[in-house]
Amino acid sequence: MDFVMKQALGGATKDMGKMLGGEEEKDPDAAKKEEERQEALRQQEDERKAKHARMQSDREKVRQTIRDKYGLKKKEEKEAEEKAAMEQACEGSLTRPKKAIPAGCGDEDDDDEESILDTVLKFLPGPLQDMFKK
Repeated sequence: MDFVMKQALGGATKDMGKMLGGEEEKDPDAAKKEEERQEALRQQEDERKAKHARMQSDREKVRQTIRDKYGLKKKEEKEAEEKAAMEQACEGSLTRPKKAIPAGCGDEDDDDEESILDTVLKFLPGPLQDMFKK
């Protein structure tokens, strides 16, 4: 029977014990190897982070030289200046500035659009339309 099992598994009887619930072979240096592996992983991760930080600082230096050359500002600086300008403009005003009102909300001239009353009058019979127009 063992011979048949061995042939069926292709000689992998060591793994058969694990599959059947037997005890695994314990390596006496397994804990030490695992600790060394974990340390190596931590070291690689630290090296990777340092490399990326170095690359990012190099990129930022290049960006800064371009900003200096063309007189550009960072997005954060632009946003801070715009916000300060908005607050300064609103300081004495009781209403919000026109720029803060989104497009399509309120302050547009709607002369070409019909009022609701005109729309309702269209559906009324002729004599009733005349009565409401007077």
